[in-house]
Amino acid sequence: MNNAIDTNRLRQLFLIALILFIGVVLFYKLYSFFPALLGALTLYILLRKQYNYLTDHRKWKRGAAASLLMFLSLIAILFPVYLLVQMLSGKIAYALQHSGELVTSLQQLATEIEQRYTITLVSDENISKLGNWLAGLLPQILGATFNTLSTTFFLYFILYFLFVNGHALEKVLLDYSPFKDENTGLLEKEVHTMVVANAVGIPVVAVSQGIVGLIGYWIIGVPEPFFWFGVTCIAGMLPVIGAALAYIPLIIIFLAAGQYGQGIAMAVFGFGVIGTVDNIMRFTLLRKIGDVHPLTTVFGVIAGLSLFGFIGLIFGPLLISLLLLLVRIYVSEFVKKQPRHS
Repeated sequence: MNNAIDTNRLRQLFLIALILFIGVVLFYKLYSFFPALLGALTLYILLRKQYNYLTDHRKWKRGAAASLLMFLSLIAILFPVYLLVQMLSGKIAYALQHSGELVTSLQQLATEIEQRYTITLVSDENISKLGNWLAGLLPQILGATFNTLSTTFFLYFILYFLFVNGHALEKVLLDYSPFKDENTGLLEKEVHTMVVANAVGIPVVAVSQGIVGLIGYWIIGVPEPFFWFGVTCIAGMLPVIGAALAYIPLIIIFLAAGQYGQGIAMAVFGFGVIGTVDNIMRFTLLRKIGDVHPLTTVFGVIAGLSLFGFIGLIFGPLLISLLLLLVRIYVSEFVKKQPRHS
């Protein structure tokens, strides 16, 4: 009897080890497609209700419903990105084409500030390094563009099959779920909430800062306010510093040009208004949607950027929220609390 039990345990351990080994190998080889998979799952969760409405109530064919939602989501994603690229691309292209002139201008500006305030800002070596960095930026941008296009293609390729085979996939996941039924339902509900909070909430917070910043840029007289609106929206999704990456350079530009009134106004508006919008939105909107703690967003974005690049701004906080949820379910399933002794 003991031999039979030991044999069964060995077979079980061997099977688990084999499954883990194959899973690790596949994950290692398919890691580059992981952002596309996460993006497809995110869009599927966000659009599943609409898909079910079209197929169950409107009696659309699965392929037609999937194609319509994929097209609409692609437009909703690409249109804002296209506007941002249009606003930023001219400046970036100019910076790349005239990197030598920009380095010379920065050198002159640094020299004037050093002479006026008798301080040392930068060395010639650092200025040369800046020029080399600007010259090598174009290949990096082209590579990032190609990766984004390939990720988008595979994202929608996966999303189509998630839509068409979604019900069967959900049934398999429910059947093979290792958790109790109530915890499986909790997991499904919480994942949906977390996806909405991160995939919708974070961009909404960033765009809100951009809109408020745009109003202030107009009033203060910032040159090309729409360009800085785009910078504010992108910077607003970054952790810790956030939109300050947009208005701090503006403060420096105004002060360096001797426009002290506008520089002070930009500082007051940036730290006092744009920063306040960020704090209010994060502590109200994100907490209301998914009770997302600010630290979860901060550490999630830091981890997500290193793992997945720019797309990790959304998926990083989502993974940390999912990890915390799984810990809660594990404690609920397997950890028996001991009664406290008074």
